[in-house]
Amino acid sequence: MKVLISDKLSKEAIESLSKCKGLEVDVKTDLKPDQLKSTIGEYDALVVRSSTKVTKEIIDAGRNLKIIGRAGIGVDNVDVEAASLRGIIVMNTPGGNAITTAEHAVSMLMALARKIPEACKSMKEGKWEKSKFVGNEVYNKTLGIIGMGRIGSLVAQRVKGLEMKVIAYDPFLSKESAQKLNVPLVTMEELLKESDFITIHATATEQTKHLINEKAFSQMKKGVKIVNCSRGSIIDEKALLKALQEGKVSGAARPVSFGSGELGNSILQ
Repeated sequence: MKVLISDKLSKEAIESLSKCKGLEVDVKTDLKPDQLKSTIGEYDALVVRSSTKVTKEIIDAGRNLKIIGRAGIGVDNVDVEAASLRGIIVMNTPGGNAITTAEHAVSMLMALARKIPEACKSMKEGKWEKSKFVGNEVYNKTLGIIGMGRIGSLVAQRVKGLEMKVIAYDPFLSKESAQKLNVPLVTMEELLKESDFITIHATATEQTKHLINEKAFSQMKKGVKIVNCSRGSIIDEKALLKALQEGKVSGAARPVSFGSGELGNSILQ
């Protein structure tokens, strides 16, 4: 079986696949869509991360494709419907980076609360603006978690060690499961109204696209801080920019790769 890895994977992952009996592994990263389309027909399997967009055109060109593996949680960069119609299996690694993402979200929350990026930039410019960067304690503050799957649950466990109050919104989580996690389930409106910090851990679907929009921002506390280590499409960036400019949101943190042009930095205050 011929396997194409079209995105950058760790050395260990490539070596592990290469050692599997019966697999012939090729690594060709940074392929343009037309290059991938002309190449994919030779392969039985495709392994991607986030950069490669496995569109219907790519799938149709993969005459020998039997499986597409996504080295990550979401499969929103794969046309799952087109693959299913062709009988191609789409697999992901749901727990692969759960702890890493949860820790990253908590790190972003703390950096946002303590204004670390701005203070660091100021220091590098030779300034000493101590009073300008007075942060906020997270102790006894309310963190609203949108999406209580594997990552959201791990975030809840970790921030409890910081003595934050935790509430959650997840329409797919049962009350019994929430009780086991010792996290109160609330409505979306209640979460927006009560939270001092909000962190998002939902999947990207048509239902969650721009879930956090202008109406949602209007329901939030003045000065709320938002962390999104999930998917960029869940927040309407134009509405977020407006909320930041008006002071409704006092800070937002998310990976730079989520930006579509409206926002450029990873942490904005």
